[in-house]
Amino acid sequence: MGLHPVRPVAAVCLCGVFAFLNLYSTQPLLPMLTALFHVSKAAVGLTVSASTLGVALAAPIFGALTERLSRKRVIVASILVLALPTLLAATSPTLHALIFWRFLQGIALPGIFATVITYVGEEWRRESIALIMSLYVSSTALGGFLGRFLTGLVADTIGWRWSFVLLGVLSLLGAVLIARWLPSETPRPTLPHADRASSFWIALRHFRNPRLLATFGVGFGTLFTLVATFTYSTFYLADPPFNLSTLALSYLFAIYLVGLVVTPFGGYLVTRIGMRRGIAVAIAICFVGEALTLSHNLWIVIFPGLGLLCSGVFIAQSTSTSFLRMAAPAGGRTSAAGLYLACYYIGGTLAGVVPGYLWKIGGWPACVALVEIVLVVMLALAWIGWRNVGWSTH
Repeated sequence: MGLHPVRPVAAVCLCGVFAFLNLYSTQPLLPMLTALFHVSKAAVGLTVSASTLGVALAAPIFGALTERLSRKRVIVASILVLALPTLLAATSPTLHALIFWRFLQGIALPGIFATVITYVGEEWRRESIALIMSLYVSSTALGGFLGRFLTGLVADTIGWRWSFVLLGVLSLLGAVLIARWLPSETPRPTLPHADRASSFWIALRHFRNPRLLATFGVGFGTLFTLVATFTYSTFYLADPPFNLSTLALSYLFAIYLVGLVVTPFGGYLVTRIGMRRGIAVAIAICFVGEALTLSHNLWIVIFPGLGLLCSGVFIAQSTSTSFLRMAAPAGGRTSAAGLYLACYYIGGTLAGVVPGYLWKIGGWPACVALVEIVLVVMLALAWIGWRNVGWSTH
């Protein structure tokens, strides 16, 4: 398959939209929740970290257990399960209850993330994988924007609880569409019981693969950069001299839509200059964008600042997930994707909390410094760990 027929490609994109519709949906609400529950920035940051922690804990388990299951069934079932804690989050009487439901949302999400990455790697030709993955990552950008925008819009008009009702209903709709449009995967040979039982051992062997270890580190840094920046920039922009409201903060995430354009272009670029150079370019773009957010001019913070950061992060994510298939052995790709996502979302979990403590020391500039350090480490890992990789994906 390439880009035709269209429905399978659209179904893969919908997986990204409906998964990321929920994952970071509380970010524009953080200043509001801080005031409502009378807690610290780090405490409300847990509404973001709880969901990413759930993903981090569940991803390697899903990766190993679903290695031999139907990819399509796992994806559809995971979206259906995701809708339940999303709806229940609307009933939260306390911040702790909201954090709990957010954690359960995260538990359900790896069934979508890890499985879609493997599905694309197995159902499309090798030369098309980078392009399809870039489209998938673009769809996650759309989902991330819609989740934040709709949450902020609804919360500002009829209350934050109704935000979760809307997201839960949309998740149910997404499950129906994906069940209709996503083709069943190509049948795989049935392995003996002993081989099926060895899935966990295959996953453990991934830790002896230097290329995979470097890729896991890149994944950790990629989401750390994104979550730390967009979580704590809401506090930065809600304070003077910007004084943005909850609704205005939800519009801020429209900058995510840059990923719809940039990521497919980045996927094409990587096929020309190679994954090692491509990831280096992506990280350099992130570094420049992060530095520009220190400006006290709102337009500079948003467009060249957050815009460049989003562009770099989406290209890095697309590149690392494409490289994952090349680095992982056949028969262990789902478990490798699960471990990658575990590291990726551990990065997001720490990013929701750790910058909150640095904020107490040096405010937003201290948070920016932390992210820049993480980006430098990412670059070193990729440049060293991805050596001897061909300059193109062909």
